Amino acid sequence: MFRTLLLGAALTLAFATPGLSQPERRTVGAITYDGALPVPDALRTALAPYYNARSAVFEGWLPDGSMLIVTRFGETNQIHRVARPGGDRTQLTFFSEPVNAAQVLPGAARYLYRRDVGGAEYYQAWVRDLTGAETQLTAPGTRNESFVLSRDGKLAVWTQVTPGDPNYDIALADPANPSTRRIVLQGTGVMAPLAIAPDGKSALIKRRHSVSWSQLFLLDFATGALTPVGPQDRRISYEGGAFIGDGSSVVVLSDDRSEHLRPVVISLTTGAVRDLDPGARWGAEGFTISPDGRVIALTVNEEGYSTLVLRDLATGARLPGPTLPQGVITGAGFSPDGARIGLSLSTSRSSGDVWSYDLKSAALSRWTESETGGLDPRTFVEPALFRYPTFDGRQIPAFIYRPTSPATGKRPVVIQIHGGPEGQEQPSFSPRRQSWVNQLGAAVIIPNVRGSTGYGKTYEGLDNAAKREDSVKDIGALLDWIATQPDLDASRVAVVGQSYGGYMVLAVAGHYSDRLAGVINLYGISNWITFLANTEGYRRDARRAEYGDERDPAMRAVFERISPLAMTSKMTKPMMVYQGANDPRVPRSESEQLVAKLRTQGADVWYLLAADEGHGIAKKANQEAVRATEVMFLKKVLGVK
Repeated sequence: MFRTLLLGAALTLAFATPGLSQPERRTVGAITYDGALPVPDALRTALAPYYNARSAVFEGWLPDGSMLIVTRFGETNQIHRVARPGGDRTQLTFFSEPVNAAQVLPGAARYLYRRDVGGAEYYQAWVRDLTGAETQLTAPGTRNESFVLSRDGKLAVWTQVTPGDPNYDIALADPANPSTRRIVLQGTGVMAPLAIAPDGKSALIKRRHSVSWSQLFLLDFATGALTPVGPQDRRISYEGGAFIGDGSSVVVLSDDRSEHLRPVVISLTTGAVRDLDPGARWGAEGFTISPDGRVIALTVNEEGYSTLVLRDLATGARLPGPTLPQGVITGAGFSPDGARIGLSLSTSRSSGDVWSYDLKSAALSRWTESETGGLDPRTFVEPALFRYPTFDGRQIPAFIYRPTSPATGKRPVVIQIHGGPEGQEQPSFSPRRQSWVNQLGAAVIIPNVRGSTGYGKTYEGLDNAAKREDSVKDIGALLDWIATQPDLDASRVAVVGQSYGGYMVLAVAGHYSDRLAGVINLYGISNWITFLANTEGYRRDARRAEYGDERDPAMRAVFERISPLAMTSKMTKPMMVYQGANDPRVPRSESEQLVAKLRTQGADVWYLLAADEGHGIAKKANQEAVRATEVMFLKKVLGVK
């Protein structure tokens, strides 16, 4: 009831404030524009190629040696098959909603995938052959994710949650017979399976308390009993999981007594932990195990760039691996015979393609060649890594995209702040950033302020709870750095952020408005208390663990002080706000209460609402429309002709 009343009040204020002349409203396609200037056809035409660019992401190997990939040949990402390096992409799914991932059922030309409706994130899972009808695997009215498959493909285990329930259950079924579906564990908190034991009788389960603390358990399917795995006397963060050998050991990524996640092997019989990369300098983000259990392939994040590292599981010794272009790995997996690794890579100058690496010959073969929308990749800018000092003497890492074209004066600046907060800006392909560089002549800076992942768990925890605004101060320090650069115009700086990054730009606008030209906030948190009250129930407790608990009086006082909605009187520069109507994470009430309050103060606000989107912008037509409006807004506030 509270959420409904809040939404209604916000809408009334945003669109019918007494005594104020109302901005123009119009609806085009799925998007309602309130106060935004129309985009000229010439600008829309110039920007379209950036969003015509396609990428390809590796999803898995089929038994015949072909691959499943995700790419887009219409409005949304869908599943495709590629038979050989350089082969045609054959589309397999054809939905109006995106299908962003698939898992091959071992030993069969069948695969499992999930999709939702309108970005609401109530995912249902489906199974199908390469042709023919799909079969629904999951229960209607539930949200399903984290699917793992047994080695023989006859068992799928996943996590299921119902609306408003903070406790995730563990479900299992034979993918070929959905009627076998049953709940094997009534979970507590956020729980998910990581791997199924070789005998099909148990699974490795993770309970996530926060980004810095998770627990591992062995779940017995017959009894529902949970047996703790790993050290129990300290808080450890775990990621990923796989059984190795006969199933008496598991390999996971762990940050126990380390700054970084790195691979360890845990014996399920003795509890002994064997570190495969002691003293790891950089953190691993994911891994895959060869079918014979001898080799682990790790995706390691080195200063934002990905490296594929191969290690012998028995000794931990590093093995020869591929030398990849500087970029970000988006998927990886061994072929069924273990001879090759499929992987996908995105770089600043290529939109993302799928490759295979032959372990014996060390040959790297390109399977796809994704188009860049007709744009010349040589016009794309490679960012430079730099660090700048902040208020407490720390050095903050950031990437800067500097235009290569001649400039007549100092360049405007766009600062893009990532979401999360446990996220990281990486130098993967971004049509948005490249369009800002080439269409605005702007320098684009993507900082990784304190709280970002990729730089160790100490750095990751520097913005927790009452220290939230220390990360905002890091952006203040970036504004100081910009003012020292001879080629950058400190009087023409805009900040852009989405989700938690939306909170960040709003907080920056509240503290440093006199140093900004404009703000773009996409589905950002405007009030911590109402956000926690209105975010979907299955997320609420997990968000409290990350941000703080509004039910605690001391934390509530902090939220009241730092919430952007309490600072709107200081937000004096134009703002663009975008929101997906079906967002379950940051509900539309967060944007609409902000827009309403700013307009009562006479602020210049552009508000865009997409009726068929959730937490993000999944559909190509919506992406083009919103991104074109962003460029129009940036041209206006930065004084770009």
